[in-house]
Amino acid sequence: MKNDAITSRDVDFAKWYTDVVRAAKLADYTSVKGCIAIEPNGYAIWEKIQSIMDKKFKELGHVNIQLPLLIPEKLFNKEKELIEGFAPELIWATEVGDKKFDERLAIRSTSETLFCDYYKKHVRSHKDLPKLYNQWCNVFRYEKETRPFLRSREFLWQEGHTVHATEEEAIKETYQMMDVYKWFNHEILAIPSITGIKTEKEKFAGAEFTITNEDLMYNGVCLQDGTSHYFGQKFSKAYDVKFTNKENKEEYAYYTTWGKTTRAIAAIIMVHADDYGLVLPPRIAPKPVVIIPIGESEEVDKLSNEFKDKLISNDIMTYIDDSDKSPGFKFAEAEVNGIPVRIEIGKRDLENNTITIARRDTREKITVDKDVDIVKYVSDLLETIQSDMYNRALEKRESLTFEAHNLEDMEKILNTQPGFIHAMWCGDEACEDRIKEIKGCKSRCIVDEEKIDDKCVCCGKEAKHHVIWGIQY
Repeated sequence: MKNDAITSRDVDFAKWYTDVVRAAKLADYTSVKGCIAIEPNGYAIWEKIQSIMDKKFKELGHVNIQLPLLIPEKLFNKEKELIEGFAPELIWATEVGDKKFDERLAIRSTSETLFCDYYKKHVRSHKDLPKLYNQWCNVFRYEKETRPFLRSREFLWQEGHTVHATEEEAIKETYQMMDVYKWFNHEILAIPSITGIKTEKEKFAGAEFTITNEDLMYNGVCLQDGTSHYFGQKFSKAYDVKFTNKENKEEYAYYTTWGKTTRAIAAIIMVHADDYGLVLPPRIAPKPVVIIPIGESEEVDKLSNEFKDKLISNDIMTYIDDSDKSPGFKFAEAEVNGIPVRIEIGKRDLENNTITIARRDTREKITVDKDVDIVKYVSDLLETIQSDMYNRALEKRESLTFEAHNLEDMEKILNTQPGFIHAMWCGDEACEDRIKEIKGCKSRCIVDEEKIDDKCVCCGKEAKHHVIWGIQY
């Protein structure tokens, strides 16, 4: 039976999304306009994201650091492109008590300025390089329109900031970290994202180039979910980050940044959830298995605890719902919270030497012998669920991927069913602006794929780039 608290996603996708967030107790609204309270269920997912990504970062040699929340205005003003890009979203601290500050302090929206200021003091020689730093923190951007996880004024993220002795090494880092984001989405979140280079118009303020990770939601709207930026020596020159190279000559360092946010939780919801609630890929689920004992029975309790202990000892996080709620309520709660596997153990089932195992992704119930090798069975099932969720998301993405050969094609697609639209582009920003007039469609990224036309989809001139276009969140 459908959850009455959740609007059908095919009726009102925006309302459905908010309903899932609330029903699964992922986040709640607060008295601070545009800011959310990330509730325990939501924060547990973020902790899982952190733990997996942090381990991967450290395997690649990165270490964590923490820099201040407040940034002096003079630091921002050293790199004009950055301040111009973020000026509309910045919040400034101007006083403490009844005393005005001598200088305004920006609440952190991004940390390039502070990292460059730090590196200026700590980089002297090529022997000090590379410095591979990452920061887990919150940032604040005064967004006009907000929605939980998708676009809130305060959000959590990680921001990598690295400096290198050579251009080659820094560019390698930029691509490597995008590979990490793509791996994470594909292998952990079961989201088949695409990566490519942002156009000059859409790149990060101040970057030489930006690589983006783009997801496609169930409704065909695009979501930018992780970016990696190569700054070259631009920021190093602005902030005087210099080092002595192997030839004993002074040179400016090469700089990169990369980041991924709590927006990933929005992507999980909008790619995988359904009208019954959240659906979590097993590898990102904080607790992928719930055991629900039915009725009061020593045999039921004993088997429940045996299964729990075996699964946990094999690194499969499992909990027993032994609350006073009815079995039906427990089933519905596990379902709306997206628990990948539910094990139901009842006295009547045990009399038949069986238990019931339910898959959240398909809502299928399977009758299994109670003497089953529970660790192997659940391990195999979790892997099957992970793979099936990815394949379903890929099938959905492919069904919403189109080709456009002229503006008429673009308009027809966007007015019928948005998605990833492959089309050629001449490289002229005026054509991007013209295409944006069609329902706000933007270039998502330039991809390294074969030409599908020789002419620009907009102006008909010679095409230079194969671009994926789409409507964005």
